[in-house]
Amino acid sequence: MPRRPEGVAWWAVQPQPTAALETVFRLESPRVIAGVARLVRDVGIAEELTQDALVAALEQWPRDGVPDNPGAWLMATARRRAVDLIRRRETYARKLAEIGRDLPAAAPPPEEPADPEDIDDDLLRLVFTACHPVLSAESRIALTLRLLGGLTTPEIARARLVPEATVGQRIVRAKRTLARKNVAFEVPYGPDRAARLGSVLEVIYLIFNEGYAATAGDDWLRPALCEDALRLARVLSALMPKEPEVHGLTALLEFQSSRTAARTGPDGEPVLLRDQNRHRWNRLLIARGITALDHAHAATGPGTPGPYVLQAAIAACHVTAPAYEETDWPRIAALYGLLAARAPSPVVELNRAVAVSMAEGPAPALELVDALAAEPALRGYHLLPSVRGDLLLRLGRAAEARTEFERAASLTRNARERTLLLHRAREADAL
Repeated sequence: MPRRPEGVAWWAVQPQPTAALETVFRLESPRVIAGVARLVRDVGIAEELTQDALVAALEQWPRDGVPDNPGAWLMATARRRAVDLIRRRETYARKLAEIGRDLPAAAPPPEEPADPEDIDDDLLRLVFTACHPVLSAESRIALTLRLLGGLTTPEIARARLVPEATVGQRIVRAKRTLARKNVAFEVPYGPDRAARLGSVLEVIYLIFNEGYAATAGDDWLRPALCEDALRLARVLSALMPKEPEVHGLTALLEFQSSRTAARTGPDGEPVLLRDQNRHRWNRLLIARGITALDHAHAATGPGTPGPYVLQAAIAACHVTAPAYEETDWPRIAALYGLLAARAPSPVVELNRAVAVSMAEGPAPALELVDALAAEPALRGYHLLPSVRGDLLLRLGRAAEARTEFERAASLTRNARERTLLLHRAREADAL
């Protein structure tokens, strides 16, 4: 079978993939890759074996039907292929041993003591392996989004605001580097764990964001990604109870997850924050988020809190407000100011402009947004014209607002979001 280009989704090279197969790939491939990687100790090979299992599904499922547990079917198929590979390697090693049987025997290396902090969680192992410091920061993010998030190269490029070719090269080089350096498939501890923590948190955050507002496709949400990211954040919180940013990220994801049920309508259409039914928000998750945020504040030393703690504090303002109109927008704007100083980013500035528009009015916010127009990182970012359109509409400049909404709709690759933006354009045109 011809080898598919690395980083390309398996269905992209198939003539007529079924919706069921694509859905299974999205949901199950990260778990399968992680489970197989524990056997073969090579994430690149694990991904190839998982892709082989998916190709087998493409051949068999249309003929035999989708199994009752497709994830288990894929895992079993991929593991069988992994075992076959290991057996071939062992056979080869045995033959080498026979050839060298007359050579002096070397003493086996001493066994390493069991790590008491070790976590039996393949997905978490996969994250820490993909976030190894032998890789560049951007390569760690791209590889983990690919392996754990199940994202295609175009989706990762969209999420990271970089060319597709760049993402593809990063993924290929990252897998080769991990194999060449013999990076262990493990959750590290001590200084090694601390060194990788920042990348791990960023990757978990990005995976959650892809599930929270999918960059492409027909669905506004991808709940499975959110669930995986939240679960990993909770595991990390238990693993590293003295790290404020771990608790901050966990609190942020708890708060954001609490609103999932209210973020879509009966037909899956997006429901904006101001229109959400707050009675549908999950109060248990909000309570968990408040507890995690309390832990983050307790663990934070002197000085400004970290970016995830600040974002969690912003999210807490939203989920604890009885109504949209009663949201503490001045506090949110102030927190975004701290966040912009702590972790400068054009996207943070865009969010700060939204908060300023609610606290001080649309005119000063529009000045902030217009100042971002020349930012290279926001070129092609659909939320920039979307926010600008909203501000123009509130200022009574309906024709300009319609143009901005239409531009935003042309930039997004998510069908649900495009429909919402075009609807807003029509509303502006009717004014």
